[in-house]
Amino acid sequence: MDRTLRWQKSTFSDGGEGDTCVEIAASPGEIHLRESDTPATALTATPTAMAHLLAGIRAGGGVVGAA
Repeated sequence: MDRTLRWQKSTFSDGGEGDTCVEIAASPGEIHLRESDTPATALTATPTAMAHLLAGIRAGGGVVGAA
């Protein structure tokens, strides 16, 4: 199975040298996030988990366990 992902840059990227961007890609059942300056490292989550994370961010929720 070919796992080549099609990465898309965030519309909030600053457009500088191209290495300060958040990128996202989708594959069946997974959402992938990475920073363009470290493309070999990516966060992978299910669409449901990503939806919960984004809902928490939009609601102003902080990081769990943060002081």
